[in-house]
Amino acid sequence: MIPLHDDNPTHIFPLLTVIFIAACILVFFWQASLGDAGYQASVYALGVIPVVLLDKAALPAELAVVPAGMTVFTSMFLHGGFMHLAGNMLYLWIFGNNVEDAMGHVRFIVFYLLCGVAAVFGQVLQNPNSEIPMIGASGAISGVLGAYLILYPQARVLVLIPLGFFMQLIRLPALWVLGFWFILQLVSSALTSSEGGGVAWFAHIGGFIAGMLLIPIFKARDVSLFHKGHGSTRWAKRVR
Repeated sequence: MIPLHDDNPTHIFPLLTVIFIAACILVFFWQASLGDAGYQASVYALGVIPVVLLDKAALPAELAVVPAGMTVFTSMFLHGGFMHLAGNMLYLWIFGNNVEDAMGHVRFIVFYLLCGVAAVFGQVLQNPNSEIPMIGASGAISGVLGAYLILYPQARVLVLIPLGFFMQLIRLPALWVLGFWFILQLVSSALTSSEGGGVAWFAHIGGFIAGMLLIPIFKARDVSLFHKGHGSTRWAKRVR
């Protein structure tokens, strides 16, 4: 189930959403320019490594370019490949603009980063002895998805559903799309071993829950939760 578009209008330009997307793309091109060895070094130097973050181990001096605590933030802008980047940026573009609209630019920065931090610790606490770097914006974006679900569960989302050799386009409520996504994370986390690399399912879960819990605090006062119409209540007032 691949989301392509939602029917939620906004009344402010999603400046921070665009900046976050642009930053991730620029960092990805920077990583690609380093070559294979440089790419691997950037992942270890700027990704979150649980044993390093928890001060159970240390990186070699040539890789310790930032304090371990700073990697909680630098890791949010690194990606493991083009499809990893493209998938994350697609979700951020579709759902981030409405969440930013609901809270404003400054609050969105804080909200996004807090969700990213919650995602990191969701994964780190699940496997504190891991020596594998964790990278990607998906933890913070999961927080955006959790917030969107609480704000606009009835918004219609156009999704592409692969059916073998055929593709089906259908509009579904955000509750179905994001609810299915969250259930998939839960099931995947239960079925996947915590040893070795792969997807940081617990980061997705932690970020999503953080977004759901934080949105009542970060939303603007005139934006209602579980809104049944299109867009924010502020937009609704403007178009009457």
